[in-house]
Amino acid sequence: MHIPDGYLSPQTAGGLWALMVPVWYAAGYKVKKTLSARQAPLVAIAAAFSFVIMMFNLPLPGGTTGHAVGGTIIAIIIGPWAAVIAISVSLTIQALFFGDGGILALGANCFNIGFVLPVTGYYTYRLLSRGAAEDSPRRWFAAGIGAYVGLNLAALITAVEFGLQGDLFKAADGSALYSPYGLSTAIPAMMIPHMAVVGVIEAVMTSLIFVFLLRNNPSLLHSYDGIRAAATGRLQLKPLLIGMALLLVCVPLGLLATGSAWGEWGAEEIQADVGYVPQGMDRYLGRWSGILPDYAFPAAEEADTGEEPAGAVSLEGVKESVPGYMVSGVVGLALVGGLAWFSTRLLTRRSRKKEQLD
Repeated sequence: MHIPDGYLSPQTAGGLWALMVPVWYAAGYKVKKTLSARQAPLVAIAAAFSFVIMMFNLPLPGGTTGHAVGGTIIAIIIGPWAAVIAISVSLTIQALFFGDGGILALGANCFNIGFVLPVTGYYTYRLLSRGAAEDSPRRWFAAGIGAYVGLNLAALITAVEFGLQGDLFKAADGSALYSPYGLSTAIPAMMIPHMAVVGVIEAVMTSLIFVFLLRNNPSLLHSYDGIRAAATGRLQLKPLLIGMALLLVCVPLGLLATGSAWGEWGAEEIQADVGYVPQGMDRYLGRWSGILPDYAFPAAEEADTGEEPAGAVSLEGVKESVPGYMVSGVVGLALVGGLAWFSTRLLTRRSRKKEQLD
């Protein structure tokens, strides 16, 4: 769902940037009102968790890939508006440093993945778990359903954004200027794998994390007033940090999934698929590839001259890519966690002063 530059028109991308500005403002206001400065490490861990989870690529039917996001469980833990900030930070670092998602398209990606997903997932969870006891199975089931609904709604909106481009923006010869895929192609191509595979994995992952927290650290669950409870005591972050370290060690597993996610192809792949590269897409596609493109060392990519059949997994190639992928994971974690921590501390500076006085 990380839309690259060139797939959306500047008008569409700019409109979604403009739409996200009041969303970010509202999120900052809500965080300032509901979180304490002591929750900054928790928001940082949540943002870092989202970053790492999105590095785990999943093989999908048709030779494409996808990934979970963790948006709903993040929203349940730190609240939906703090989740907007945490995931937006993660998406920003991915775009700027790793070329994962476009710069012009960052507003669209933050809207789809950083806003629609966690907010929809969270309020679906709240609706389905209303009135349930704290230890009721209905709560973890509702968390899973919320995650499934949130992720698939985000995928649907992404597909609609893709599909409308060909109808709204055409060249003089009638060809598409940007995304060449209409709604009849984009919606099933996005929704079938997300509904059948990625959404299910997102739901199962969310439910398992929810059950773990319910049994081991229920105060972290936002719906139990965990944020306010945590504000008066010490946050138990050690289990979360251990979990993050384990996830980081497993990050290279994401290299086993070959191919690109649907709608994230380069010019050569577009040319091979539809027979031409739209003029507007060609103007913006690949202008910025990041400092560590595709989470890899550029030198390692240049040294890899072996040719593999399309869709094949080269274990030797995976081994060579592991160091760069691991370093990218560590660098990304540090950047995402640091920026999320700094942003939260900045937003909650008044509560920090109050805590110092108390």
